[in-house]
Amino acid sequence: MTDAGGRVGAVTSAVARQVRELRAARGWSFEELAGRSGVSKGMLVQIEGARTNPSVGTLCRVADAFGVNIARLLEPAEESTVRVSRAGDAPVLWRGGHGGIARLLSGLGEPDLVELWEWRLQPGEAHHSADHPRGTREVLHVLTGTVTVTVEGVDHEVRAGETVEFHADREHGYRTAGEEPARLVMVVVVTPSGEWDRRTRSRGPRPS
Repeated sequence: MTDAGGRVGAVTSAVARQVRELRAARGWSFEELAGRSGVSKGMLVQIEGARTNPSVGTLCRVADAFGVNIARLLEPAEESTVRVSRAGDAPVLWRGGHGGIARLLSGLGEPDLVELWEWRLQPGEAHHSADHPRGTREVLHVLTGTVTVTVEGVDHEVRAGETVEFHADREHGYRTAGEEPARLVMVVVVTPSGEWDRRTRSRGPRPS
């Protein structure tokens, strides 16, 4: 198995273990988690069985339902108090059609849910994101190229060296502007945190 294949397998196994443990701790059936997350029961069974590599959108929905961030779903069995992550260890959770990638560099779960991402978009690539739970905000800093950030149908052009911040609890997306590739770092913050139920679009108390 290649190193890349090994990393994918490790991510799949970590997600399977964490989803299984989080669901069991709450006493939720597959049907309950499916209702809360909007992810089908069949997909959840595949995830817990480590038989699929779920998309970033699916991971977001499952993490939101549990009131955790994606980084929690990728945690190894034991977490140290200090962790240095090598560049090659960051999991790739999105791949564009022309070679672009999105990597989750790190994440924190207390007191708010914080994720740090690196995105590389090739010309012609775009990512559309459905609305996140109420209270979610995103901060993007463009390192190279130009990115068009669309929030509720309104485009905002962000050039290299510029930063954009917006409420992400509504439909939004990013795409390259022009013929140059773009690279950016993104911070996602969810506050207040707690279990999110997509059926009622309400957030429950944070689990102890």
